[in-house]
Amino acid sequence: MNEAELKFIWKKEEEIAYIHGWDFSHIHGRFEEENDLPWDYEEIVRQYLRNDSNMLDYDTGGGEFLLSLNHPFDKTSATEGFKPNVQLCQEKLLPLGIDFKECSTPSKIPYNNETFDIIINRHGSFHAKELYRLLKKEGIFVTEQVGGDNERDLVEMVLPGTEKPFPHLNLKEQKRVFEDAGFHIIRAEEAYRPIKFYDVGSFVWFAHIIEWEFPDFSIDKCFQGLLKMQRMIDDKGNIEGTIHRYLIVAKK
Repeated sequence: MNEAELKFIWKKEEEIAYIHGWDFSHIHGRFEEENDLPWDYEEIVRQYLRNDSNMLDYDTGGGEFLLSLNHPFDKTSATEGFKPNVQLCQEKLLPLGIDFKECSTPSKIPYNNETFDIIINRHGSFHAKELYRLLKKEGIFVTEQVGGDNERDLVEMVLPGTEKPFPHLNLKEQKRVFEDAGFHIIRAEEAYRPIKFYDVGSFVWFAHIIEWEFPDFSIDKCFQGLLKMQRMIDDKGNIEGTIHRYLIVAKK
């Protein structure tokens, strides 16, 4: 295909870039990531989750992972701050009896002191002192986070020189944050793993969704970088970058 044809295809991906909940099914099979992390977040959560635990999922997204745990609804609470997801959670979680509340300020979560046995958080915001307030004595916080070095190689391909949005998000600094809040660290790990895209259109869609990492991304602005990506796909079948993840399990 010539450049004009490629641009037309990529523009179509740009036009439809939208996410409902945390649903990446639009590019399913066209990219892969997180299939080789050295830990299993769900397995770790289940390790600490008892049937009688009062649980909070802070920044639950669309509630997809939360519902997959199948925890008793009357023992389950959740928050979310992104407006489209808030509406989704209100429609999906509240009728089940899950105590869902809108919250976009991690330092002011609308629950009483020492309410929860376990709080979980995957790729969402958090405030260590607020989590400490909400947990019962010996309560557990489990989080998998996106690190500040996430996909920097991909960003440099299309938006060279872009500053890191969250440079403080790394295991060393965040362990100290939790310890300063009074937590005991039970488990702490960090990993850098590949992310692969098998067509440029899937990357275009992804970059628009993850807009905080790819600020002001557009096909017109980044066209030459996208053409370089296309040449990579022509040569070796994929574009490869690097994800940055870290895991913390902390006890009050």
